Amino acid sequence: MESANKNAYKKRSLWVDVWKRLRRNTTAVIGMVMFLIILLSCILSPLIYSYEDDIIAVNVVKQLEGPSSEHILGVDELGRDVLARILWGGRTTLFISLCALAIALVCGTILGTVAAYYGRFADTLIMRLIDVIMSIPPILLMITLATIITPSTTSLIFVVGLGLIPNQARMMRGQVLQVVDNEYIEAVRIQGASDFKIIISHILPNAISPIITTIILDIAYAVMVISTLSFLGLGVPAPDPEWGSMLAGGRQYLRYAWHITTFPGIALVITLMSLTLVGDGMRDALDPRMKR
Repeated sequence: MESANKNAYKKRSLWVDVWKRLRRNTTAVIGMVMFLIILLSCILSPLIYSYEDDIIAVNVVKQLEGPSSEHILGVDELGRDVLARILWGGRTTLFISLCALAIALVCGTILGTVAAYYGRFADTLIMRLIDVIMSIPPILLMITLATIITPSTTSLIFVVGLGLIPNQARMMRGQVLQVVDNEYIEAVRIQGASDFKIIISHILPNAISPIITTIILDIAYAVMVISTLSFLGLGVPAPDPEWGSMLAGGRQYLRYAWHITTFPGIALVITLMSLTLVGDGMRDALDPRMKR
């Protein structure tokens, strides 16, 4: 009897329930498949293309050639394979996005949790600082920081991560506030558990679930910001490819070499769309009101 109750409990666990609802969401499944294809293609691109020969090597003889059997998506203004640069640029964009999000998630979780758990002076100080940062449009803040700091992959991770911290901190603070006053938290506190143990073992596991939707959507936002900064010349430095810099480099040839900007633009749109579909599906799956 006890074994049966345990099995029933496992079946009713949050993540099993979320996964079942997520699988029933057709658009979310399509988004996941699209993003996995893009992710795997970008990760495996070094097995197909050489950085020295296919990504940065200049071949003026073939410059601006359109799609062909040799170059499926054509070549750019310097004779470099567009498909190879799209896949390699995707690796760069997704790597920077995930690293920036990791920084934002760690810092935002710490700030939001401390503000909500300790309240009073800590809450006032942290949230007023967050309000000051959020009073500046995020994209303007990131452009300003990117202008001050020498463009590089590391600096771009820092800039984008810093811009994402306020949203993560506010979200985490709101979730922790919903959990911190529950009776079981008070019971653990009475038993003599330290603040660190209460936060790590009891508050964060119960507060992190709704943040997952924000995390997925923030990846899409980070991809968009990185491409925007690169388009403006403030992102990944040349000759390394990035979707935004590819769009900027090919715009002057748009009338007679449309493929240089069209295909990187399509890759960017599909990536953003797939992440948005997954984020919306995850939000619905985590919403108890969607339960059948």
